[in-house]
Amino acid sequence: MRGRAPRARRAAALGAALACSLAALVAGCGPGASTDGRLTQAERAELASVRPASDEARTKRVIILGIDGMDHRITERLMAQGRLPHFRMLADAGGYRPLLSSIPPQSPVAWSNFITGADPGVHGIFDFVHRTRESYFPYLSISEARAAPKKTRVLGLEVPNRIRLPLSDYVFPLRSGGVENLRGGVAFWQVLEKAGIPSVIFAIPSNFPPVPSERGLVKSLSGMGTPDILGTYGTSSYYVTSVPTGGDDAGGGYFYHVAFDGVVAEAKLYGPPNDFKDFDAIERRTGRAVPYQERKATVPFRITVDPENPVIMISLQGREILLSEGEFSPFVPVAFEMVPRLVKVPGIVRFFLKSVRPDFVLYASPVQIDPADQALPITDPPSYGRELVDALGPFYTQGMAEDTKAIENGVFGNREFVALAEIVFDERMRAYRYELDRFETGCLYMYFSSLDQCQHSMWRCGDPSHPAYDPAEDPAYATYLDKLYVRFDEVLATALEKVDENTTLLVCSDHGFAPWYREVHLNTWLWNEGYLVLKPGVRPDEVEWLSGVDWTQTRAYGFGINSLYLNLRGREGRGIVTPGVEANALVDEIAAKLDALVDPKSGARAVSAAYKTRDEYHGPCAPDAPDIVVGYSWGYRGSDASATGKIGVRVFDDNTKKWSGDHCSDYRHVVGVLFANKPIAREGPALYDLAPTILAEFGVPPMSWMVGRPVF
Repeated sequence: MRGRAPRARRAAALGAALACSLAALVAGCGPGASTDGRLTQAERAELASVRPASDEARTKRVIILGIDGMDHRITERLMAQGRLPHFRMLADAGGYRPLLSSIPPQSPVAWSNFITGADPGVHGIFDFVHRTRESYFPYLSISEARAAPKKTRVLGLEVPNRIRLPLSDYVFPLRSGGVENLRGGVAFWQVLEKAGIPSVIFAIPSNFPPVPSERGLVKSLSGMGTPDILGTYGTSSYYVTSVPTGGDDAGGGYFYHVAFDGVVAEAKLYGPPNDFKDFDAIERRTGRAVPYQERKATVPFRITVDPENPVIMISLQGREILLSEGEFSPFVPVAFEMVPRLVKVPGIVRFFLKSVRPDFVLYASPVQIDPADQALPITDPPSYGRELVDALGPFYTQGMAEDTKAIENGVFGNREFVALAEIVFDERMRAYRYELDRFETGCLYMYFSSLDQCQHSMWRCGDPSHPAYDPAEDPAYATYLDKLYVRFDEVLATALEKVDENTTLLVCSDHGFAPWYREVHLNTWLWNEGYLVLKPGVRPDEVEWLSGVDWTQTRAYGFGINSLYLNLRGREGRGIVTPGVEANALVDEIAAKLDALVDPKSGARAVSAAYKTRDEYHGPCAPDAPDIVVGYSWGYRGSDASATGKIGVRVFDDNTKKWSGDHCSDYRHVVGVLFANKPIAREGPALYDLAPTILAEFGVPPMSWMVGRPVF
């Protein structure tokens, strides 16, 4: 998939990258999904040498609560106020340390450090977004879809990888594509399994598709990085009678106009692109280009409005859902028909009726992969998904379920966003209690996303100095985040009820949090400084996805939130900087300038440290890493625009988005937490210390690539 789409379609291609192979996977006529990770030969050999754990170790229990974004400052303040009594109890017994995150402190990077006990030089996750070295084409760092090949071999002959249904535009692939987990390194539960220790790994980030169990001792559900049915990180649908002036594509959501004939309107739910249709043949026959949106499979539904009350009926594939204004529906199963009567892609969706009159606004969540009938692999074994649904009912499977885009796009206000966050939290609590109640021996990891997503979108409510603070709407939610922290004391109390003398309990977060007041357009700064050069006639405000860059003159560029790359000869497709002395000198020069970068509005330094990865990363993936990780100062972060390869006219802007809190700064500013039910001896522990800690609890020595050490 990488590097093949034209630049004008890069955004759509990035979002749809996973969905492009969905049809081929559904067809089930090829090798299917590849989920075996990216182990090196040395890692496989060392993994194979792991000795069985002792009989005593096999009776041991380790419970890990992964609370994304739990900040050490806020936690310590609330403990001092007596509002987190169970966390306070562990801290008083010596079981608390602030926990250092990764460089950079982004969740996919941080949880990969946690999983492997190593830095990004080993696991190869450097940022949310990576670039292809040859083409500078962006891709999501956690997983990759491989489209079905154009050609395949049958009886030794190369033939087109398609069988056409007679008298139709439908085609079937002979060989399927696949989806691959891009995280390298060995997960700690793989080591435990070699030692004979069972694990349940529930929704851990950076594990899509889930690493398959070799001996059936591991059950796992993928977490952050798991896409919706479109293959994106979450694209919702807004059905409205008045489309905003900004257009239908709002980024993370589409506005669809609905027209009522009396009290009835017809609408469509959009699914993945239908790769079973030969759109090239359709275009040749009709002479009309088929737009990307029209290539998607759809499910029609009818909306009927009560003439007197703010209530609607949604009629969808034989089901009728009655919905009042301000109400979320339960999950509704849907099936996108790719080939009539032969192939369907299942999913689940949740509706929310925001308003009926005078303007009609109906929200449909991103269509989730159905855990009971998985279009893409999200559990290992696959039966684990059905098992969870039978016990808990359908649930969110998209990696980040709290819809932060809906609040950014104005479809949700604070009240609606909080209502959805409560649904997600309660859903996770049911799963948590279910797994905790049946946990007997081995390792149990449970992940909670609520603090992270809510701090991103609701930080401004308690911070009147934030540029996005709304004095009319936000004061009512000023203490919401504190109250959410307090709820996690209840989460901890639930686990403590299950802890005995043979159980080790760990509570950790991947990073802390900070306000995001000012955004830094890194690529604009590189352009101003002459490191990034545009082709003649290209204006900076025209550049997207780094299109228009003159690579024959460009020495450095940014992609992702914290990543700065040299245009390195022999690594980048059109690199001009010679590795070695020249490259090292250029890294030193740029890092020194970034360290001195001052925001003219505040007079403050915008970057507190420019980390040279040659000094920070170790392992086989290090040569592909960004050359500098920009550690932004407190209150600063790299802009979304620069992260996706845009170049603006200013280096700094106020951040006026609802996404008002963040953690993609200098890792020293966003320190997380580590709690345990026994004293922690290690001073200044970091996330990569936890994998060897977990192994040590079962008497398993750390792997040679692990840079961390046990904390007890």
